[in-house]
Amino acid sequence: MHHTTREARLAAALVEAADTLTDGFEAADHLQRVCDHCVELLNARAAGLMLIDGGRAVSLAGSSGQREVGLELLEAQHGGGPCLDCYGSGKAVPPVSIRVAHADSRWPDFTERALRYDIAATFAVPLRRRETLLGALNVFVPTLPEDDACGAAPEVRMAQALADAAAMGLQNHRVFTEYRTLAGQLQEALSSRVRIEQAKGMLAERWSTSADDAFMALRRYARRRRLPLDRVASAVVERTADDAELRGEGGEG
Repeated sequence: MHHTTREARLAAALVEAADTLTDGFEAADHLQRVCDHCVELLNARAAGLMLIDGGRAVSLAGSSGQREVGLELLEAQHGGGPCLDCYGSGKAVPPVSIRVAHADSRWPDFTERALRYDIAATFAVPLRRRETLLGALNVFVPTLPEDDACGAAPEVRMAQALADAAAMGLQNHRVFTEYRTLAGQLQEALSSRVRIEQAKGMLAERWSTSADDAFMALRRYARRRRLPLDRVASAVVERTADDAELRGEGGEG
């Protein structure tokens, strides 16, 4: 029953991490929730996510329960740590004893800070979508996990599944936002074209001239006054444009 419940919780966490196609999506909240799931599912002390771009951390997120601890342990990795090693290699950093790492002078600033919080061990997994590395997920645990028959600690595999889902969610939302922006631009361009055509038709009918002549008058008027053509067309449609000035542009070459 315990395993079934844990598997159900993991499945729900993976769905939540990947479900980002919403207008109210906030990356900071999304990453914090992933960290919270790590703490809950892995019985960890804290967890943190580091987004990295160009070799530099650009965003940090920590689990809500021990947020200050998680963020401080991420910030302590400016001179080296599990996240940077994981990002540099593109591979998971397997569970390592903090005391052993400190004695070996591995990540001195990070391990010294971790010992202050009685963190026994840590590991990190890459935050990656296909070939694109986005950062790393760092988990801080009270005991050193052991590898199983598959050659890796179950906690590491579970953390990697959460990191993969989170990366997919971030990338999906980025693409979603780009398409929404493009759709908005196309809609605005279409609306602008409709207004211009409508203004041409109104002027042509009012002046008893061709649509081409009406358009030339619109364009010259806009250029001389350094106004967007769509803005001039809107003024014509709304009947706020100076008709005499507009018509005066129509007879020029």
